Amino acid sequence: MDPLLQYSILFLTGILTGTASGLFGVGGGFLMTPVQFWLYTAGGMDSTLATRLAFATSLAVMIPTMISGSLAHHRRGAVNWNAVVPIGSAAILGGLAGGTLATNLPGIVLRTFFALLIILTAVRMIWHLHNCTVCEPHGSTGIYLIIGFFIGIVSGLGGIGGGVLLVPVLVILLGYPMHSAVGTSSACLIFSSTGAVAAYVTSGFSVPGLPLYSIGYVDLVSFAILAVTTIPFARFGVRCAYGCSGRKLQVLFAGVLILIGGLMLVSG
Repeated sequence: MDPLLQYSILFLTGILTGTASGLFGVGGGFLMTPVQFWLYTAGGMDSTLATRLAFATSLAVMIPTMISGSLAHHRRGAVNWNAVVPIGSAAILGGLAGGTLATNLPGIVLRTFFALLIILTAVRMIWHLHNCTVCEPHGSTGIYLIIGFFIGIVSGLGGIGGGVLLVPVLVILLGYPMHSAVGTSSACLIFSSTGAVAAYVTSGFSVPGLPLYSIGYVDLVSFAILAVTTIPFARFGVRCAYGCSGRKLQVLFAGVLILIGGLMLVSG
């Protein structure tokens, strides 16, 4: 594939990913991962290696992207830091475990897991349309730790920041208003992505067939192209989020997940 076309596709993907990250409180892996997988395999790369590269690079891009988005949400008072600290801390360990496991599984298993996970999550969100703006969120430190570890494992296995599950968990199980769930999720994903990236970096050293400029399974060229657009557009996505009701955000969230999950199943 022509490098200019490849970079243009990544640049556009970064714009869409950054906007989605700020809008939904998710890392954007459900957009970046399929696109990168397709680009790598179109260039003749083995599908399993392409899957691991796509997952690892997407997770690496999420770190600065979610920092940008969570700061914007924090200024609007939508981040519950009492939940972020325990969820995020446990998610680091879960991310390390999930990322390590993912590097030892076939690519088709990872892609199928990724697709089914987000489709099931989307269906659950539709079943539980929630539009509460004055709810009092609940949850203990122990519950937050369990949730964080689980989200971290999913993050490493699925190449996603974990927000596709964390937002529904906060809304459905813990009574968070949608905007507060989005803001809190954004901050938590900084931690979960960091743990998963560490696993992919350490597991990918000396693996044959990696791109020239890479650290472990993280492709630095793709990372740079994506991050330069995801970071500013995450702030744009936050502004869009506060122009929507909680119900509209949930419907949009579920629709995007079903679309991307279906496409990933077909490509797998």
